[in-house]
Amino acid sequence: MLVAGFPAGAWGTNCYVVAPAPGEQCVVVDPGHEAADGVADLVREHRLQPVAVLLTHGHVDHTFSVVPVCGRYGVPAYIHPADRHQLADPGSGLGLAPGQAVMPGITFSEPDDVVELTGHDTITLAGIDLTVEHAPGHTRGSVTFRVEHEVLFSGDLLFQGSIGRTDLPGGSYDEILDSLARVILPLPDELLVLSGHGATTTVGAERAANPFLAEAIARTAGVIGAGPAAPARGW
Repeated sequence: MLVAGFPAGAWGTNCYVVAPAPGEQCVVVDPGHEAADGVADLVREHRLQPVAVLLTHGHVDHTFSVVPVCGRYGVPAYIHPADRHQLADPGSGLGLAPGQAVMPGITFSEPDDVVELTGHDTITLAGIDLTVEHAPGHTRGSVTFRVEHEVLFSGDLLFQGSIGRTDLPGGSYDEILDSLARVILPLPDELLVLSGHGATTTVGAERAANPFLAEAIARTAGVIGAGPAAPARGW
């Protein structure tokens, strides 16, 4: 399987293209700020044909370029319905006042074709079987995309050594710990984790060293403590 990516734009959100091999169809994951040209470069380099855009959640640092990428290739965007409103109104996910611009002079809208995910889907795109898990806590509509035995696209659920922030609208620290316990803990240690921000990691590395995953483990065992300080990574 081919997975290539880059940190996009001012917010450094990781954007990925995923394909069975060079010269095949592909999906694009989380085209963030100024990601359209980077996606086009990867598509040309690996001779790919995009068939869909997958969004781990609705925050604008992950969706900024969804309209130009979908429009360039004539493909749909997949998102959980709880976050769909943020495509046209990204300020709602950041706690901005109604009508307050995220970036002055820029108008946001949905792509022409939007497919809603239930969060308990198995979808096949570009010849790749993807397991979708609803993982609220960072946002209400956060999801992960997993290619069995290969890789997990965790969005802002799980980072190397940390997790996504929970202090924006729709965020919940208790919910993100529940999502970590339900979605991450059952996975094999060797599974590669490609996060929305920062370095690549594995489930095993985070199980061993991530303090938030340690708190999720403690909660599943019925041990409730104060836990680590709330994180402030990602949007």
